[in-house]
Amino acid sequence: MSRLPSLMLCGRDRATKTRQNASWATSSGSVAQISAARRTPPRTSHPCYAWAVRWLPRHDTMAAMPPAQPVLDLSADVVAVTAALVDIESVSRNEAAIADAVEAALRPLSHLHVERSGNTVTARTSLGRAERVAIAGHLDTVPVNANLPSRLEGDTLHGLGSCDMKGGVAVGLRLAASVPEPTRDVTYIFYECEEIEAVANGLGHLAATRPDLLEADFAILMEPSNGAVEAGCQGTMRVDVMVRGERAHSARWWMGVNAIHAVAPVLERLVGYEPRTPTIDGLTYREGLNAIGVSGGVAGNVLPDECRVSVNYRFAPDRDERQALAHLEAVFDGFDLELADSAPGAMPGLDRPAAAAFVAAVHGDVHPKFGWTDVALFTSLGVPAVNFGPGDPSLAHTRGESVPIAQLRHCEATLRRWLS
Repeated sequence: MSRLPSLMLCGRDRATKTRQNASWATSSGSVAQISAARRTPPRTSHPCYAWAVRWLPRHDTMAAMPPAQPVLDLSADVVAVTAALVDIESVSRNEAAIADAVEAALRPLSHLHVERSGNTVTARTSLGRAERVAIAGHLDTVPVNANLPSRLEGDTLHGLGSCDMKGGVAVGLRLAASVPEPTRDVTYIFYECEEIEAVANGLGHLAATRPDLLEADFAILMEPSNGAVEAGCQGTMRVDVMVRGERAHSARWWMGVNAIHAVAPVLERLVGYEPRTPTIDGLTYREGLNAIGVSGGVAGNVLPDECRVSVNYRFAPDRDERQALAHLEAVFDGFDLELADSAPGAMPGLDRPAAAAFVAAVHGDVHPKFGWTDVALFTSLGVPAVNFGPGDPSLAHTRGESVPIAQLRHCEATLRRWLS
């Protein structure tokens, strides 16, 4: 294995208090990330990678200096780039550092026009091709669950966001850097706040403020799909089911009505609920209705007069938001509902020529997307879109999130052929 090059930091970062710098390297010795945080290098037995560690000298007078910014080397292998992205913590609303790293990696590429809006970074080719495709992936993750930093074990990379969806983002970044003259013009979009309420979604903000950046003939969301095409997506709606009571002193409980006790019928309806499994364009979707939170209580000696049961409804794309809300009102008849969040689904759209051509090009089976993705947003803009990315979607948002190395390389190779 080639020797790693020395790690180089800017002048102010040389003075940073004693720190351990870890770098992913390929067998050719390229560095994929410089991480300024103290950390334990991931355990790896994979023959293509090694960790180099260097301790910087102590400078007590500069101990208050900010840490070095993470650096992405897009010439490194897609596995190394994925690991580097995972190691930049980017829970929703905390994407500044990873957006900085993505922007810094793309700005020097002369074949791309790079723009940034908030923590959303876009990069476009302008070659005058007959067709434009958008390749998009979100930079944020759900909250940390004792699954950082990344670690490579055998043929699998583990860590928060490895599956959902920094593996897909790494594929997009590698393509942006290494395919300067694609057969189709490409708009790469790396955006913020997908994992939280729709009003914060970075792609939605672009649609409202810079719709020109989302103009395309076809779009690919690099969401985890086991390296296969997943068509359409289910809609999502979140409501609070309101249960009323009457306050009283807990020592004189018979003078009040305990709202928390009164949620029992709501929970019974949820337990007995039978979700639909409609088949649309040959794909079978699975709806779901689940309680995701219960809140109530006033004080330790007071019967609560209100309790909220937060419910998430995942509905098949043959229902719109109005129909979904009407269904929830029927399910919870007799209770008040407060709508907290909603996003529509998207029909498979495989009859659209661009989508059909992509499916034919990747030579794979097509599956339904059970989760919600921004395929729905592109569909609402009249842009046919599919999900295609590395990772098992059933591992998304779990502590054991991981991505197979083979899927990372498969997705990159497939899209590289399609763009070349």
